[in-house]
Amino acid sequence: MADEKKKISLGGIDDAAEGKGSLIKTIWQLVKFLVVSGLVTIIQLVLANVLPLIFDGVTATLPAFLQGIFNPNFIFDPTTAEGIEQVGKYVVGGAIENGVVVGGIVTWGYLLPFFLSNLIANIYGFYQNKKTTFKSDAPWYNFAIYIVLMIALILFSTWFQGWLVGVIAKAPWEWLNSLARTIAGLAAGFVQMVVLFPMEKFVLLKEKKADDAEANA
Repeated sequence: MADEKKKISLGGIDDAAEGKGSLIKTIWQLVKFLVVSGLVTIIQLVLANVLPLIFDGVTATLPAFLQGIFNPNFIFDPTTAEGIEQVGKYVVGGAIENGVVVGGIVTWGYLLPFFLSNLIANIYGFYQNKKTTFKSDAPWYNFAIYIVLMIALILFSTWFQGWLVGVIAKAPWEWLNSLARTIAGLAAGFVQMVVLFPMEKFVLLKEKKADDAEANA
């Protein structure tokens, strides 16, 4: 009778999925990963829209090794009103000539909100996936590897977000222009999810081996 009334728990679903084979188990892990990714995205979007209020005034320019990646002509579109506003806010020492930014350097005020919102949200995602999605006992140094991977992903996705905001700014619909940051953030989050799921499952957050689990039982 007690068994019939037993509540469905996440652990019980995990055991049931595992009992149906590796494919079903992987699909269930992907479902959990997507739920965590949704929470990560919410945290990231909130921070991405709040942090500019703090960092928009930062005018210190990016170091030389980042200036090539964050070329203002790649991430802003100075032929649009939105792009001209962004160049005025996030580019130092440049001017717009014939629809092109000449001699300008992007500031930390542009990069930091994207970078920090992404990093903070994904640190939460890493620990949540370690605990609930993959139930991993991965060593601490895997977190250090994760941070290096995330920095590379964040730099790419920050560039990608800026480029996508510029593309959206060309759209003739004002309502779409106002959602540019949110849409770009969602797109960048999707790219990260595609990279991170296999990396976490097969490399960074491997589960305990069955033999180890039985030995500790």
